[in-house]
Amino acid sequence: MIPKKTVTIKEKQFDVFLGQDQIKERNVQLGEKISRDFAGEELLVLGVLNGSFIYMADLCREIDLPLVTSFIRISSYAGTESTGNVKSILGLTENLNGKNVLIIEDIVDTGHSMKYLLDTISGHNPARVAIATLLHKPDAFQYNYALDYVGFEIPNKFVLGYGLDYDGFGRNLPDIYQLSPIH
Repeated sequence: MIPKKTVTIKEKQFDVFLGQDQIKERNVQLGEKISRDFAGEELLVLGVLNGSFIYMADLCREIDLPLVTSFIRISSYAGTESTGNVKSILGLTENLNGKNVLIIEDIVDTGHSMKYLLDTISGHNPARVAIATLLHKPDAFQYNYALDYVGFEIPNKFVLGYGLDYDGFGRNLPDIYQLSPIH
């Protein structure tokens, strides 16, 4: 499938930034690395809703380990901007005590949401916690914790598609788009 060069969502124009073939290739690479790093161990994969659901499904299919999946939902965005305030909407339901936890996030920009999650999860005594993010905005990142598996480092621009949204729209796009410079 050839990606559309541009899409318009809620009167904003977005240009293709990463194609689905690039994303698929990177998911294969990360899945292999995660499989090596956790070889012989079980893994609890914790997806951060709503944005990670597509990435998590594709990445999990590339991980060759026994794994269990679960989800948590937090929010810090309004429109195209991070509010800086993180709130939990759907909390942890899994027992994390002594388990290897892989947090799957669609994007880490300022890092506020992930810091909130790390603090929350550490209180549940996991054996090990690792982070996999499809996208990382190093120019916006405000913390020094490690991101163990990064799909792509990107500029500090708003993106959507492949699970990421703009006010709920665009998650179903198979490619990743960034806000066009004309906006």
